[in-house]
Amino acid sequence: MVMKKVSLLLYLGIFLLQASISFSAEIPISEASSECIDCHASVHPGIVQDWQNSRHANIALKDAMTVEGLARKVSSEKVPESLKGAAVGCAECHMLRPKAHADTFEHNGYEIHVVVSPRDCATCHLQEAEQYSKNLMANAYDNLAENTLYQKLQRSIIGTKKRSHGRMTAGPADEATKAETCYYCHGTRLNVVGKETRDTEAAGELEFPVIEGWPNQGVGRINLDGSLGSCSACHTRHAFSIEMARKPYTCKECHVGPDVPAFKVYAASKHGNIFSAMHKSWDFNAVPWTIGKDFTAPTCAACHVSLLVNGDEEVVSERTHQMNNRLPWRIFGLVYAHPHPQSPDTTVIRNKDGQPLPTGLDGTFATKYLIDSKEQDARRKSMQAACLNCHATSWVKGHWQRFENTIQKTNGDILITTGIMEDIWQAGFADLKTNPFDEAIEKKWTDTWQFYANGVRFASAMGGGGDYGVYADGRYQLTQALLEMNDWLNLHQKLSISGKK
Repeated sequence: MVMKKVSLLLYLGIFLLQASISFSAEIPISEASSECIDCHASVHPGIVQDWQNSRHANIALKDAMTVEGLARKVSSEKVPESLKGAAVGCAECHMLRPKAHADTFEHNGYEIHVVVSPRDCATCHLQEAEQYSKNLMANAYDNLAENTLYQKLQRSIIGTKKRSHGRMTAGPADEATKAETCYYCHGTRLNVVGKETRDTEAAGELEFPVIEGWPNQGVGRINLDGSLGSCSACHTRHAFSIEMARKPYTCKECHVGPDVPAFKVYAASKHGNIFSAMHKSWDFNAVPWTIGKDFTAPTCAACHVSLLVNGDEEVVSERTHQMNNRLPWRIFGLVYAHPHPQSPDTTVIRNKDGQPLPTGLDGTFATKYLIDSKEQDARRKSMQAACLNCHATSWVKGHWQRFENTIQKTNGDILITTGIMEDIWQAGFADLKTNPFDEAIEKKWTDTWQFYANGVRFASAMGGGGDYGVYADGRYQLTQALLEMNDWLNLHQKLSISGKK
């Protein structure tokens, strides 16, 4: 009776699938992918429906490779002959390079791996994968997990709290907490720790790998083939949509603040206002993306990723998946805003005091590890090239002058708050050596550069100012925190002197 019920469900799923994918009648699907669909249409209909709607399902790879010029989406010059004749389906991604994946397992006669990695995607999208590998995002796991100073900051926030003899301490965070906090975006380290047998409704008992750190789609995920990153962080599986990656909601998932308030600032900006009002009439699937025709205000992707052309089909911005190569400044202060790092692996950086920071606590740049002024100027012009298609030169120059003035001013304010903090440490009113981030006054200090100065810079860069630069985690809160820190130090100095009398 149970088997009849299962068979009926499978039949119904297949029938509904076949009825809904009339578009695929002329698009061949490989035998292996067809077998996957036969089961998963009923077991995971959401996955199959997503794939059905995708470009992968709607064009054979050999046809995608015949596209010439700027409209071409397959950047690899050569792909395996065995893949060319069919749509890119389940098997074409989950059966690639089986020996390279530690999670490969036998599944209904096929070698399957659960986690599809950038190296798999590179089969067809080699240029994008190579660019992404040079990106800070690809190294986001190690850049956090292998920096001893950032680990202390992380522990002070998400660590296991204890109170003993009136003192608060924080031990290491457990893996589940780490996976849904910092490493949700930075990515987890995946590791196969065993196998388990599951009793599936469709096929009875099946064996699957147990993967530590899974599920995760973080930008710097360390995959089971040794590769870094996750393409699905932006091109969410299984549609892998260009449209989704071009809309700011995708970036919002990790860039919503208050440490990186990019989406909030964008949503409140003039550009965000235009997007909110007009985006339903825009074409988010056009490749290349034509300024003024396909869209009338930038999204995150327009500024940082997409291939842009003007009305004469001249290239304004080359497509790139190296997110920082249009950015002269890294405005996320650590502790100060600074020129972008040369290497995506920031664990190599040491400031003049030997700390793993891109600046000294006195604000000096660790110039050996950061891009020089020539590279900054090249990146500045690359970003401005898009701006100049909608704004006059005087507008663009004026905007950038204000933005770079804001960098100087906020760095100046953080120099004062850091000076106060150094006086507090030197006086012994807080413990620098154990953890410079785990006491209330130290939290006040980290607020000034991690939240308020960052908020001001993002407001300037993406909105040209506005309330996020003043009262919404902006200059007001930065000034208030500075004053409170100064008052705190003065009070403790007076109490210390009084106690010695």
